[in-house]
Amino acid sequence: MDIHSHVLYGLDDGARTLDDSVAMVRMAADHGTTDLVATPHANLEFRFDPQRIAARIEEITAASQGALRLHTGCDFHLSYDNIQDAIEQPAKYAINHKNYLLVEFSDLLIFRNTPEIFSRLGDAGLVPIITHPERNGLLRQRAEEIAHWVEEGARVQITAQSLVGQFGPKAAGFCRLLLDRALVHFVASDAHDCQHRPPRLDQAYTWLTGHYGEEAAQLLCVSNPRAVLDGEPLDFLNPELAPAPRKWYQLWR
Repeated sequence: MDIHSHVLYGLDDGARTLDDSVAMVRMAADHGTTDLVATPHANLEFRFDPQRIAARIEEITAASQGALRLHTGCDFHLSYDNIQDAIEQPAKYAINHKNYLLVEFSDLLIFRNTPEIFSRLGDAGLVPIITHPERNGLLRQRAEEIAHWVEEGARVQITAQSLVGQFGPKAAGFCRLLLDRALVHFVASDAHDCQHRPPRLDQAYTWLTGHYGEEAAQLLCVSNPRAVLDGEPLDFLNPELAPAPRKWYQLWR
């Protein structure tokens, strides 16, 4: 189950045509995904339109002959207008209109009042999910703040391709750090196309199984995403699943 994708054509920087959307859906299904959350950007560049999203989901589901189940959501940018609107209409932006909200941070600025923003969203019934912190240079410097946000109720999603090295060693290393500290709750594709950012979780699932075990892979790729779709509480990684630290002489092999 994949809670983060840009599969709806013509709404943001993801799929461009209906054929692109259908190809992404079929690729995801062919590699084991049963449920895909369509999360177009909600920011200053791309207007979030629930009616268009619903229409696109219906059209793509029909065109792909129901290859998988598509659900609604968004990639929510923290801006004043967005925050105010989400507080007033929380189900509008939430995944499957429940209570989990994907939150994308700017690469240029992390608000100092982020805990207050998360608290206000929480008071409105929303659980913020921090998306791909490993790909954000500012967030990679804030592991302790991320840990604090998680303690206060936020959750964390990392990118499948980051785990297997497609976004470089810094992103991969930060994923490992977060995993070792049990600060990851989901792995998702953040897919934009079939070539460069594909809607696949199978490679990440295999990687997780090899490094952290089948239990962790199931939790991050299946059971926690299912809980999000149902609006239910999540389970946490067991820190004991983290592999033992490598000895200094092993690091050179």
